[in-house]
Amino acid sequence: MRVTEEQFAGMQHRDLTRTSPTASPHRAKRPGPRMTPREKNERGMNKLETRYANEVLEPLKRMGKILDYKFEKIKLKLADLTYYTPDFQVIYPDHIALHETKGHWEDDARVKIKVAADQFPEYEFTAVQYKKKIWIYENF
Repeated sequence: MRVTEEQFAGMQHRDLTRTSPTASPHRAKRPGPRMTPREKNERGMNKLETRYANEVLEPLKRMGKILDYKFEKIKLKLADLTYYTPDFQVIYPDHIALHETKGHWEDDARVKIKVAADQFPEYEFTAVQYKKKIWIYENF
């Protein structure tokens, strides 16, 4: 395909969100790339993670029921190029639990936590969801 200089200049300036010249400018955009754990740590916790830390973990720590908690401090290798980073490492007097906060579960996230629970029995794995103003816990 041959392109004139005018056509080439037009291509350089066209709106890159469109897939073709006739595509609708109101078409839904694809979601951006997910943040890496490092980027997320630099930005801090999301709203749900912050709420869980403030409403659940901090009071448990003040009451002495947990010794401490840490945000995204453990990275577990599940397979080649497959890792799982739980949201919170929760340190109890007698064991360590890994808590994952989710507003909505995707299939891949559920599979990862199940595989992690099978491969790392030394930890207690707990998923936490906030629904209808209550915290719902699921142990793996």
